[in-house]
Amino acid sequence: MTDLAASPLVRFFKVTEEGRPPQRADRAAGGTLPTRAFRYCEAVTTAAALGWYIFPPIDFQLYWDGDEILWTYENAGGWFPLGASQFPNFRTQFDDAAPEEIKGYSPTFLGALPEPGVVQVWSGLFARSRPGWSLLVRPPVNLPRSRGYDLFEGMVEADRWFGPLFINVRLTRTHAPVEFAANMPLFQVQPVHRASYTDENLNSFAVEPGLSSLGPGEWSAYHETVVWPSQNKCPHGRDATAVRKRRRLEMADSQN
Repeated sequence: MTDLAASPLVRFFKVTEEGRPPQRADRAAGGTLPTRAFRYCEAVTTAAALGWYIFPPIDFQLYWDGDEILWTYENAGGWFPLGASQFPNFRTQFDDAAPEEIKGYSPTFLGALPEPGVVQVWSGLFARSRPGWSLLVRPPVNLPRSRGYDLFEGMVEADRWFGPLFINVRLTRTHAPVEFAANMPLFQVQPVHRASYTDENLNSFAVEPGLSSLGPGEWSAYHETVVWPSQNKCPHGRDATAVRKRRRLEMADSQN
């Protein structure tokens, strides 16, 4: 029997030879966060580091004229109308490795969806998560966004559903090609326990109206968070230091 606690939270299967493997997301958002945010804002750095960066397997470009989508890549020899395009030279590799009943069903690398300007992009990966865990597929956290496209978010129950790890892209530029670089994260995958997004839990919330709804506990917490540090001219990063210390203690306790 597999020890779930010792098994990886997520296992990525990189099936294309090209491309970078997934990478743990960076607290500094690849060095793009302002220094003050990186040093003092634990909320920002924790969010940035949650999950893994996923990269395109090759450099490629998309061009949308408002109607038709074209695509190209290095040494492609031109631009091609985008319908459902295979990853270069991958179909043969897939069929050589796949069982007989699966041959001919290699994943589509790029696919134009029915919605105008929307393209599905495969990462060259499959993924399987630990039982009970899903994968939130979303734009990279706190990284600067391209003005040429937006990304749709999606929740994949990768412990139950095994298939290509992809993201849907909405092109927003029509006057010039949109570039996707293999050395830049295209999206980020974050682990989410399935219990956290059940209707039972998400419907369990309350909205308390007015200042009168704040009780002694809330006023005391506000004083500790805002008033006391202001009155005592606390150094920047006090809360970040406290959070990091608490995490170290929790980690030490879990290892004992």
